[in-house]
Amino acid sequence: MRADARRNRELITTTALDLFAEHGAAVSMEEIARTAGLGVGTLYRHFPDRQALLESIALDTLRGLLEFGLTTDAADMSRWQALQLLVEHCAGLPMALIKSMSTSLSLHPELLELQRSLDALFERIVEQAQREGTLRHDIPPREVVGLLNVAVCRPGARAGDHLTTVILDGLRSAAP
Repeated sequence: MRADARRNRELITTTALDLFAEHGAAVSMEEIARTAGLGVGTLYRHFPDRQALLESIALDTLRGLLEFGLTTDAADMSRWQALQLLVEHCAGLPMALIKSMSTSLSLHPELLELQRSLDALFERIVEQAQREGTLRHDIPPREVVGLLNVAVCRPGARAGDHLTTVILDGLRSAAP
């Protein structure tokens, strides 16, 4: 892909994310193009429809999250710290948008595979944190991952917000 085409594609996805965050996912493709300072034709050359744009955003986000997660998993730190870093990282991503896609659109096969890989990664880190004694062991790992999804896959999720803090505090073992 040419450098100018790559810049336009990145500008479109960044602008779309900003507009979705501000106005919700119902923002028109024309408004995205206008706000990005591009013609509608340029937008449609990159993304033939709204689903293609949303899938691209979701794929890029989940690929980046998986890469971050694998790097964090390999780092020399407690599993509790690794889990906290992952939650903080997720809170800055458009996870609510991706979550809404997974319930309303037919998903691209790679999205499904990325979601499965991320769930498995989170479950593995949770199990390790339980074994090291930093995370409560009375909640099955799959349920812990579900609770973490509640924290980070909602509009306005932030790493230090009340809900995320309460969920992490409730998951932390009393005796690390």
